[in-house]
Amino acid sequence: MNILLWHVHGSWTTAFVQGKHRYLVPVNAARDAWGRGRARTWDWPASVEEVDVADPGEVDAVVLQRPEELELVAHLDMPKIYVEHNTPKGDVPDTRHPMADRDDLVVAHVTHFNDLFWDAGGTRTTVIEHGVVEPAARWTGELDRLAIVTNEPVRRGRVTGTDLFERFTPVAPLDVFGMGVAGLQSRSITAYDDPPQSQMHTEVARRRAYLHLCRWTSLGLSLIEAMQMGMPVIALATTEAIAAVPPDAGVLSTRVDDLVEAAQWLIDEPDQARRLGARARQVALARYGLDRFLADWDRLLQEETCASR
Repeated sequence: MNILLWHVHGSWTTAFVQGKHRYLVPVNAARDAWGRGRARTWDWPASVEEVDVADPGEVDAVVLQRPEELELVAHLDMPKIYVEHNTPKGDVPDTRHPMADRDDLVVAHVTHFNDLFWDAGGTRTTVIEHGVVEPAARWTGELDRLAIVTNEPVRRGRVTGTDLFERFTPVAPLDVFGMGVAGLQSRSITAYDDPPQSQMHTEVARRRAYLHLCRWTSLGLSLIEAMQMGMPVIALATTEAIAAVPPDAGVLSTRVDDLVEAAQWLIDEPDQARRLGARARQVALARYGLDRFLADWDRLLQEETCASR
C-alpha cells in the first residue's frame, strides 16, 4: 500500500514506517514543518520516499496529523485517517476535536485517555496504542543522576512540568535530553539539545531513574522507550501514565513530595531500581511492542480501504 503522511512526530513516525508498506513523505526546499522529508536523527527504512505533495504519485491512503493537512489532500479521493497525538486543549473535557462531525475520515487516537477526553461528535474514532522500535541500549544505572526526555520544556512550561525539575535536584543532578532544552542549563541541570536518538538512548540508560513530570500531555514515547530499556520510572499520575506504568514497574503519584522521596530511594537503592526497571521492561515490551502496533495499523488500513471500494 502507498501511504502519504507528513513527518510531524519523529518518534511515532519511526515506528509507523517500519511496516510493510511504501511511505510517501512530503518534502520542500525549506524542509520546514510542511516538508521535512526523511528524518535526519532517526533511522528510517528505504521504503520511506520523499515526494512533492502536489504530485505524490500513486496513493492508496492518507494519514493526517494536523487539521491544515486536510485541505492539502482535498483533491485525493481515498481513505483518510487522522492521527490525534495530543490531549485536548481549551475547555476540557468539552473540547471539540477539529475533525468532529465528519463522515469522510476516522480519528485514530494514540491513547484511550485522549479518546475519552476529546469530543469528536459523530466522527468515528478508534484507538491504536503506541508502539516503539525497541532501543538497543539497556539500563545500567551506573550514574547517580536522573534523566528526563522532553521537547521544548522552556516554552511549554507547566505542561511539561518544567517548574518541578528543581524539586528533584537536591536528590541528584538532572540530565535533560530533547529539542529546545538548552535554556535549562544550570549548576544542577545539564541540557543535551537534540542528540541523535541512538546516542540519547545510550546516555539516558546510564542514569539511575527516568522522570516523567508532564502534567497534561499524551503518553510520551520517550517514557515507553525508557521502560523498554529497563529503567525504573518516576512519574506524575496523570493522563495515560497510570495505565502505562503499573505499581510494580515504577512510582506514580500526584503528590510531588512522594516522587522526590522515590527518587532518593532509587538513588540510594540501585538493586531496587534494577527490580523496578526489569518489570518496566517486561510490561512495555508486552503492551507497546512494534509487532502489535503495526498489526493494529494494518488492520485499520485494510478496513478503511476495503470500505471505500
